[in-house]
Amino acid sequence: VQLQASGGGVVQAGGSLRLSCAASGHSFRSYSMGWFRQAPGKAREFVGYINQSGSSTSYLDAVKGRFTISRDNAKNTLYLQMNSLKPEDTAVYYCAGQSNNFQFRSQYAWGYWGQGTQVTVSS
Repeated sequence: VQLQASGGGVVQAGGSLRLSCAASGHSFRSYSMGWFRQAPGKAREFVGYINQSGSSTSYLDAVKGRFTISRDNAKNTLYLQMNSLKPEDTAVYYCAGQSNNFQFRSQYAWGYWGQGTQVTVSS
């Protein structure tokens, strides 16, 4: 599956953004999907996970209650709605896919990656 993330930008603290990840190639609905982020000088970190049907999600504690991951299997698209953004959310955000549901908090479990989209939150 090929993934392409979009929707990043510059927003003031407290604002919102919605990221999208368009999938093409193999059947999108057979992949669990995730979002990761990487700030300058830091390791890539898990942000959110959603299973194939969308019935199960999981989040990084720091974004719980502010971010919502969702997917539309009919449109082959993954979303990340980000509300109440903080300067510490500034990073390049990546979408990822895997055919399993294993160790989804580890970047090494994911076989497919989008190119990343920059999110900058100003204070």
